[in-house]
Amino acid sequence: MLHINDLVYRIGGRLIFDGATVHIPANSRVGLVGRNGTGKSTLLKLILGDLPMDGGDIAVRPRARIGHLKQEAPEGSTSLVDTVLAADTERAALLAELEAEPDALHMGEIHERLNSIGAHAAPARAAAILSGLGFPAEDHGRAVGEYSGGWRMRVALAAALFSRADLLLLDEPTNHLDLEATIWLESHLASYPGTLIVVSHDRELLNTVATRIVHLEGNKLVAYGGNYDAFVKTRREKMDLQSKAYSKQMEQRKKIESFIDRFKAKASKARQAQSRVKMLERMETVVNVVEDRAFTLDFPDPEPLSPPVLSVEGGVLGYDGKPVLRNLTFRIDMDDRIALLGANGNGKSTLAKLITGRLDLMEGSIHKSGKLRVGYFAQHQTDELNMDDTPLGHMARALGNPPESKVRAHLGRFGFGVEHANTKVGKLSGGEKARLLIALMCREQPHLMVLDEPTNHLDIDTREALMSALNAFDGAVVIISHDPHLIEATADRLWLVSDGTVAPFDGDMADYRRWLLDQARTARKDAKAEAKPDGKAGSNSNRKDDRRAAAEARQRVAPLKKLAEAAEKKVETLTARHAAAEAELADPALYNAPPEKVAALQKDIATLAKSIAAAEAAWMEAMETYEKAKVEQGVA
Repeated sequence: MLHINDLVYRIGGRLIFDGATVHIPANSRVGLVGRNGTGKSTLLKLILGDLPMDGGDIAVRPRARIGHLKQEAPEGSTSLVDTVLAADTERAALLAELEAEPDALHMGEIHERLNSIGAHAAPARAAAILSGLGFPAEDHGRAVGEYSGGWRMRVALAAALFSRADLLLLDEPTNHLDLEATIWLESHLASYPGTLIVVSHDRELLNTVATRIVHLEGNKLVAYGGNYDAFVKTRREKMDLQSKAYSKQMEQRKKIESFIDRFKAKASKARQAQSRVKMLERMETVVNVVEDRAFTLDFPDPEPLSPPVLSVEGGVLGYDGKPVLRNLTFRIDMDDRIALLGANGNGKSTLAKLITGRLDLMEGSIHKSGKLRVGYFAQHQTDELNMDDTPLGHMARALGNPPESKVRAHLGRFGFGVEHANTKVGKLSGGEKARLLIALMCREQPHLMVLDEPTNHLDIDTREALMSALNAFDGAVVIISHDPHLIEATADRLWLVSDGTVAPFDGDMADYRRWLLDQARTARKDAKAEAKPDGKAGSNSNRKDDRRAAAEARQRVAPLKKLAEAAEKKVETLTARHAAAEAELADPALYNAPPEKVAALQKDIATLAKSIAAAEAAWMEAMETYEKAKVEQGVA
């Protein structure tokens, strides 16, 4: 599908790619990874032809349609669903030809082509994608311009997913999504029928979706088979082998050089010494492994407080006299790790404002420890930074201008060395600005930290450092995040913000994924019940024509029915295999076998669980498309 050969590209004299080469097979799903600034987004622009190469070649399969997530949010009075439908340019062009009333023969060809590309199911497919990304069905007819920038970027993502591209390029597709939409997107992309290249720092997405990883490092592109976890393991093994080979070669060179030094002056050994000189010259040097500096974050630990540090009884919370959340009763202790779940707009950020003291209760009571210090992080705080100042200047003012050594010591906890501490904020990357905000949040050693989407703009290594720092922190943490991996790694309590209140969620993230699928199935059944036609024919209708029309309608939806049945069968097969594997793992006799067998079985069970999640999502989407097509065609 895609060949990149000896690619060379520079930005302002800085070399980004130097002889980079990689092959992307058709129908593969590729995760493009690398530290911030290595050129991931630049590579996508080079593939699209938006940037000129300095050398090399990028070849895409002839006539392949390339789709991408546009960085400009759509706007205007066009409805959500029509904006998405327009992304299938072939369908739109064919429909435009029909409206032009061509000759009857050509009209038949157009209808045949429309049928072959499944154009009749397009509105249902567009609606399913919009619903998956968080737009209720009743809002699909609203104008795009009525939404905020973040929601309009979701429409842009929906259009990219709908576009039927042979090669789809996605750059950080989860940035504007909540957790619920991110989980849906993972399942959707895991069954994408074309070739996919996705730039993402979301480890869970890369594990669920990717069948290959392309790593950007040292101005090169290196391909690895498997998902992100497989890439990490393979790369570590490769680096270990390279390090051993380098050490062995250095030992060999040392011995040869020692021989040369000892005998080059002796006539009897001069010929052997000269031979070893030539041996050294011919020796192909193994490059030593130079690992990137391990990145760390270090939250300062506060002094302990008696529990609870914060509690709410019978609370009602809202704006301008209008309640958003009711019946709030909860407590937070110093050792709590809480993740807030729930779709955007349900009140997660509103609850965060109460906890951080930015919003008061309308009713009820709140009790806080008199010594409680609360730290709050939100991405919008980036707008409050002075782009012409430095991290050192920001932190000095925040700390009350103490000695510079103290300011630098605090910044050092968050990865700001001498150079970065003196860099203007306007020249920092998005991830570096996020780390500066976290450093500012921690200046007073908070007992409770509230983090609203802390991983936006952070690369995978920095996310891992954040997880380690949160797990080592001695205070309480409340997290709002679209990153399932972050929640699974750090939170031990899940609170669901839904239906105007907050309640503990009884289960883990795997249970929450299943709960979301159940909710979607229920919504689909309700929509089907509301849209079901009464099936009564008009008094003047011809029964023979009605039967013929009904048969034709059933024939049109038959392929969708087969797809849904096949998807359901796949779920049943995978579930049976998972149950059998679980039963085998529970057999005590298994543990008399070699440990490798137990480890392999555990790995199979984990792989099957992910496959079941993806298959259930595909089944749900296939059923939704089939049911909507039945409603449109009037099939009972």
